[in-house]
Amino acid sequence: MTKEHKGTASGKLAAFLLVIILLVDQVTKVLVKTNMTIHESIEIFSWFKILFIENNGMAYGMELGSKLLLSLMRIALIAILSRYVILEIRNRARLGYIVCLVMIVAGAVGNMIDGMFYGLLFDASTPYSVSSLVEFGTGYAPFLMGKVVDMLYFPIINTTWPDWMPLVGGEQFIFFSPIFNVADSSISVGVVTLLIWYRKELQQLSIEKIIGKRKKEETSETGETSQEK
Repeated sequence: MTKEHKGTASGKLAAFLLVIILLVDQVTKVLVKTNMTIHESIEIFSWFKILFIENNGMAYGMELGSKLLLSLMRIALIAILSRYVILEIRNRARLGYIVCLVMIVAGAVGNMIDGMFYGLLFDASTPYSVSSLVEFGTGYAPFLMGKVVDMLYFPIINTTWPDWMPLVGGEQFIFFSPIFNVADSSISVGVVTLLIWYRKELQQLSIEKIIGKRKKEETSETGETSQEK
């Protein structure tokens, strides 16, 4: 396979993976939001439940400043990462590295869709009523202010600390307690895989490198245009 064909194949795989992750993420979120009330739980196994919650924050329900600030930061991050993925595809980076980057971008976009459009498309979910689609723009929140839908809960260990334990004796202990979604999973798997298998690429990664590559491409394109003339 030539380098040109390799780049084309990587680009097609990246686009396919992006679409699949977004589809699975959004389908699961919409199904949960339109069929479950807030905090409603469906037990699949003792260690795995579908538990519907919503949050304003980052992955796994973390909070970071205001909702608007978080949304703007997500948009900026998605733009930078997307540009970098395109550059790495053009430069024929290792396929696994590209896949990890696409998983992170797809997860970020998946959660960004919630914030951008769910508040416009749905009425509010409550502990007493299931959300439904409404006329666009008449939902529970304005643009960029929608809540992220989470539902995957894995209480692998659910027990109580022994009474003799200082500070926590008699209190409940749950491992693993975060509630997350497909987008969060995609980001986490992508990041962990990068840290394990692609540390060399990460060590070379920087904003300056991205900008430098862009300038190099523009210079190359300008030179080619001049030669054609």
